[in-house]
Amino acid sequence: MGDKMADVEDIVVPELHKLLEQDPYLVPYKKDFQRRYSLFQKYLTNLEGCEGGLEKFSRSYQSFGIHTQPDGGIYCKEWAPGAEAVSLTGDFNNWNPSSHPYNKSDFGKWELHIPPNDHHSPVIQHGSKLKVAIKTKSGELIYRISPWAKYVVQEEKSVVYDWVHWEPADPYIRKHERPRRPRSVRIYEAHVGIASPEGKIATYKNFTYNVLPKIKDLGYNCIQMMAVMEHAYYASFGYQITSFFAASSRYGTPEDLKELVDVAHSLGIVVLLDVVHSHASKNSEDGLNQFDGTNSCFFHDGPRGSHDLWDSRLFNYSNWEVLRFLLSNLRWWIEEYGFDGFRFDGVTSMLYHHHGIGSGFSGDYNEYFGLHVDEDSLVYLMLANHMTHSLYPECITIAEDVSGMPALCSPIAQAGGGFDYRLAMAVPDKWIQILKELKDEEWDMGNIVYTLTNRRYNEKCIAYAESHDQALVGDKTLAFWLMDAEMYTNMSVMSPLTPVIDRGIQLHKMIRLITHALGGEGYLNFIGNEFGHPEWLDFPRQGNNESYHYARRQFNLANDPVLRYHFLYAFDRDMNRLEEKFGWLAAPPAFISVKHEGDKIIAFERSNLLFIFNFHPYKSYTGYRVGVNSHGKYMIALDTDASQYGGHQRINHKTEFFTENLPFNDRSHSILVYIPCRVALVLQNMDIY
Repeated sequence: MGDKMADVEDIVVPELHKLLEQDPYLVPYKKDFQRRYSLFQKYLTNLEGCEGGLEKFSRSYQSFGIHTQPDGGIYCKEWAPGAEAVSLTGDFNNWNPSSHPYNKSDFGKWELHIPPNDHHSPVIQHGSKLKVAIKTKSGELIYRISPWAKYVVQEEKSVVYDWVHWEPADPYIRKHERPRRPRSVRIYEAHVGIASPEGKIATYKNFTYNVLPKIKDLGYNCIQMMAVMEHAYYASFGYQITSFFAASSRYGTPEDLKELVDVAHSLGIVVLLDVVHSHASKNSEDGLNQFDGTNSCFFHDGPRGSHDLWDSRLFNYSNWEVLRFLLSNLRWWIEEYGFDGFRFDGVTSMLYHHHGIGSGFSGDYNEYFGLHVDEDSLVYLMLANHMTHSLYPECITIAEDVSGMPALCSPIAQAGGGFDYRLAMAVPDKWIQILKELKDEEWDMGNIVYTLTNRRYNEKCIAYAESHDQALVGDKTLAFWLMDAEMYTNMSVMSPLTPVIDRGIQLHKMIRLITHALGGEGYLNFIGNEFGHPEWLDFPRQGNNESYHYARRQFNLANDPVLRYHFLYAFDRDMNRLEEKFGWLAAPPAFISVKHEGDKIIAFERSNLLFIFNFHPYKSYTGYRVGVNSHGKYMIALDTDASQYGGHQRINHKTEFFTENLPFNDRSHSILVYIPCRVALVLQNMDIY
């Protein structure tokens, strides 16, 4: 034990000193960082020696699965360590399970060469159905879909999915270059299937031609696509993956998805895939589970291989072939479909043996180190980030981690996780808590500011007021918390503006703006929430009689000038366009000069803009003094009270605000402003811009 500890102390982590200088509270855990980095380096060294390096290893999708060779022959390869025998069957051999056996090779791998037909055409044609037939150790013959299958479909009356060989004669050819990585990331979180007002599963084509223009108009420069990796159960929201290399066929073909990504690129929009490597569906006939007839293969055997709350299987990240599968999976989505990065789902579950179940994560650093940390998972994430960023420098990776693990978004050279961003998951929870539990007069300005700014220095966050989590049935969107049933009766401009709708529209804008401007280094919005979509999200299932009524987004509401939703749409658009112009998300953190509890005022400067929020339900202030650090003339750049945003137009936008040489609230100058109740103003210094 002493020798092992000495070895750890000898490990050199190139830039660990930067991390420890930045956060001295991490110094007691130096050995943990050294050990993690040592494991990471060990994998890289072994990959170089055994596989020709990480780059080659992560292109294993070019050999595993089924591939047509230039001469028309077919090459097949699978990893099934628990199988007694493996064969390929399908339309091409009249479903004969014994005519095309694989040959066993080293390390549980199986290979099959099928010669071409006499006229050099492949025996297996595009569109034909296939299965891998596996004889188990007990002698049972089971039929499986290849883990590397590129396309699977579900026939109308079938329970399970079929594996369909996808090799079209005219594959989609990418026409546009990838956009450069944006300096400020403004993310539109989207689900293809619900991206239509119609009560049905929408298509990739619909998204390409009807939704992408809206996203562009709204000023988002990044799309985070959910539920693309194939999942047998639609209502799982895409989080119970069955085929990791297959784009969901319920929305269209793989070529349709390639077109979608390509058209997004033509609009200057980068596209992220919501990738689920934290767990997998328990399905066996059309999933990874028990692929070779054993309970292990891709997963841990025994209790460690199952997630009790999610009722799913957990990967064995220490297994060489599992690393091959998952790292190749990331490369596949980048190379084949053109994705520009990933949002990793369920990272908290991956990081800890307890999966975050029953852990409140108080912030005590002991919670992030020790035997309860799953270092195999952590090292996999380090390898994934190292691979994507070294091969694709413009790639973006985001971690969905609720625990707040230190250094998760620090460089790998510091023994960090290597992610670019983490989701600021405490922010939407705080807004829900405030709206659920407090009267407007009880809102705590200091607590709001603390929640929005409580993030680790030099580790970037994606801020959001609400995501898909808050939109799901059982919860409520911000709009629904604010306006509830009146959204069905009082959203027409032809009817009087009620106090509930007025409050809802004003606070909806203010909450989103302060989250956008103060909450992080990136911003995220869930599809439809930009205009206050009135209803929750509920996928067709037995509990709702398989209804699609709530599995859709009613964009038509925002397009109707008679309905007040278009005010929220216009504000979201102009908020994003203002960020594009001034770049506050890419700027250093804000300086907060005011968080006044009695006045309900918050004011701060970021990117040479002055943001002023008056959350008071009825008090307006004339001549309210606010400190600024840059002298000159200020004018209004954005006003939530403007008429085009459903406001009361109480402020003259031609007003010029001149600074006085009067220091105030630790700022060198100050100005006097009129700030009405429930209004946010953004002022720009005209002498700078």
